[in-house]
Amino acid sequence: MSVLEMVISTSFSPHSNTCLHSVSLHGICMACNSMIDEHYLYQRPFDFLSPGLQLSHDAVGLTKRLTTLSSALGEQKLHLVLDLDHTLLHSTKVSRLTEAEKYLLGEVACRDDLWDLKFNDYLVKLRPFLGDFLREANKMFTMHVYTMGTREYAEAIMEVIDPNRFYFGNRVITRDESPHTKTLDFVLADDRGAMIVDDTSDVWPEHQRNLIVISRYKYFRMKSSQDSKPYSEEKTDESEYNSGLVDVFRLLKEVHCRFFRVREDLGSKDVRLLLQERESTRV
Repeated sequence: MSVLEMVISTSFSPHSNTCLHSVSLHGICMACNSMIDEHYLYQRPFDFLSPGLQLSHDAVGLTKRLTTLSSALGEQKLHLVLDLDHTLLHSTKVSRLTEAEKYLLGEVACRDDLWDLKFNDYLVKLRPFLGDFLREANKMFTMHVYTMGTREYAEAIMEVIDPNRFYFGNRVITRDESPHTKTLDFVLADDRGAMIVDDTSDVWPEHQRNLIVISRYKYFRMKSSQDSKPYSEEKTDESEYNSGLVDVFRLLKEVHCRFFRVREDLGSKDVRLLLQERESTRV
């Protein structure tokens, strides 16, 4: 039985013939099959997981707790939320390429780290170590993408970095769900078992303790960098063996190992405390 099925089963009580309507699909309760008023309960839409899916506040909390417990006891996995732009890659409009960068258009066909997206004419440069990072992180984490980009943009990027959805499945959250700030409310995992990797900290106002800030990956020329030449014009790149992803992966692996060091304590372990402890030892 899946976690969501367990949550649905707790919603209906056959003894009292009552239902909490915790989970609905297109306005129909998945426990009792009755039509429910969308305003009857506070429900958060999870259309990115399944079109029309809504969970009540209590159902979200229960799903988070059960998901984290199930992942920890079973696969020994935590949850990892990854930003896209300037974290895993850098993208720019082809029309914004400088004269010194236009040589890249002729290299797209022969490079596996450079992609010409037909979606809105974007050129995408993958960050060094990205392939190894995703492959190794997948062994320790259930991974989610969370971007302030549009759904269309995110789906186009997924076709590049995870075309078979082996790493992320349908766990892709965009500004369509969260237009102004980012929140773990959309991540169906307990906050104590979820870590975030993002180059921008202020978009996570409520989850700073879960956040690992990664160095900002800037490959193409940006308006704010008029003085120094970018990697693209220098025809070089961030070192694959000393990149932001390498540094972050070391930290993720360390926290994962410490979380699962004593299995009997899994119910009380919290990645936020482990990250805080590590930070205090560096001061």
